[in-house]
Amino acid sequence: MSDVISASELKTYLKQIPVWEHDKKKIERVFEFDDFTSAIDFVNSVAEIAEESEHHPDIEIKYNKVKLTLTTHSKGGLTEQDFEVAEKIDTLTDE
Repeated sequence: MSDVISASELKTYLKQIPVWEHDKKKIERVFEFDDFTSAIDFVNSVAEIAEESEHHPDIEIKYNKVKLTLTTHSKGGLTEQDFEVAEKIDTLTDE
């Protein structure tokens, strides 16, 4: 597993996922869909990515909105793996 990303490296990584918000030791993004079923379909696709990557986001579902939060709990912050998973998740939407 990779090490926590340094402050100087963080800017470069954040450029790769410009829609995601950075908050201290985590990155997060809210996705909005037409309805609940579409949101759940998206979450199921995220689950496949998470399982393949062996890295799982925190997921919050509120009807048609899905909030994903990524951090590497075992390292106490952000690692390269968080950004790799975020990039894969971004391929699931047209936004």
